[in-house]
Amino acid sequence: MPGEGEAASEHIGYRGPTACAAAGITYRQLDYWARTGLVEPSVRPAYGSGTQRLYSFRDVVVLKIVKRFLDTGVSLQNIRSAVQHLRQRGFRDLELMTLMSDGATVYECTSPDEVHALLQGGQGIFGIAVGVVWQDVESALSQLHGERVDTGEAIVGHNTTDELARRRNRAV
Repeated sequence: MPGEGEAASEHIGYRGPTACAAAGITYRQLDYWARTGLVEPSVRPAYGSGTQRLYSFRDVVVLKIVKRFLDTGVSLQNIRSAVQHLRQRGFRDLELMTLMSDGATVYECTSPDEVHALLQGGQGIFGIAVGVVWQDVESALSQLHGERVDTGEAIVGHNTTDELARRRNRAV
């Protein structure tokens, strides 16, 4: 169920390559979106040459949503407006919403009635169930490396007993 690892995930950050793999985007896209303020890393921004950005679980979910909108032809300007809206939402609200778009405007639907009202307009509409994206990202990140925000300790699949992670942490 979405949100089960919410408390634990608040203490884990993901480096750029991991965020890219989980969201299905290129590093070039990630870098551009961070530099232009579309999706900035909320855990740790880059502070110049040599520093690593660190993305939260929620950031990765938003990255995947942006990717899905781009794949369906929504303009970057409309995506920016949608991301601004998502930034203001909490974890609970985010995983329960459905985002709909007609290609020009992005709508938030939090009830089946709102989805139905949009569909009755007769125009082509597509939707993104954020809860499904949430689960996709959880599944992808469970196979990838994260790190504890407070200590920098490597976490593999949120399983701190992983042998490779233990070795890597001893070497640090």
